[in-house]
Amino acid sequence: MQITPAIAIHLAAALAAVALGPVALWARKGTQQRPRLHRAAGYAWVTTMVATAVSALFISSEVGPRWGSFGPIHLLIPVTLGMLVVAFVYLARRNIKGHRITMQSIYIGACVVAGGFTLLPDRFLGNALWSGLGLL
Repeated sequence: MQITPAIAIHLAAALAAVALGPVALWARKGTQQRPRLHRAAGYAWVTTMVATAVSALFISSEVGPRWGSFGPIHLLIPVTLGMLVVAFVYLARRNIKGHRITMQSIYIGACVVAGGFTLLPDRFLGNALWSGLGLL
């Protein structure tokens, strides 16, 4: 499999989301809160998450069961986009606790867990990483 523009965009956006997420979460933690940093990093993180989800539509699955060019991993696209909408609805209703829990859940689920699955040896990125390290 070659790195297509969709894969390059997806990878760049996902890596940016993994890096920006902790900044956005940290800026609202503790006694000294940084609301401007939280808002800026949060909007940047949401933008990278949307770019990651939308770019995934253009990447075909080659592992496991498929529906056309989509595999089970593509089910994360509507889940991620839907949860982002829910997080902003919570924010609009001033339900800060709901917003916080939803955003933390998206980060853990979409960035950490799904990101971890991309490093499995049978996945494109995992294969490239482990082969490059001489472990596969």
